[in-house]
Amino acid sequence: QPPATIQNPPPLLSDRELEVLRLIAAGQSNEEIAQQLIISLGTVKAHTSNIYRKLDVDSRRAAVAKARGLGLL
Repeated sequence: QPPATIQNPPPLLSDRELEVLRLIAAGQSNEEIAQQLIISLGTVKAHTSNIYRKLDVDSRRAAVAKARGLGLL
């Protein structure tokens, strides 16, 4: 009997959260990210908060390091 196939787990972060994370990794400020993505500063902060929660980190630097370690960046 063939082994059961393992489904790929759903992505940890949404596409938009990954987009914000890439811009954070590029050194952009929340204000710059908001301007580039044409979203409000509050929305950037909400995405950043979600990223921190999902990656279990508490800083931009830690989020980028963890995301790189997980192969997300």
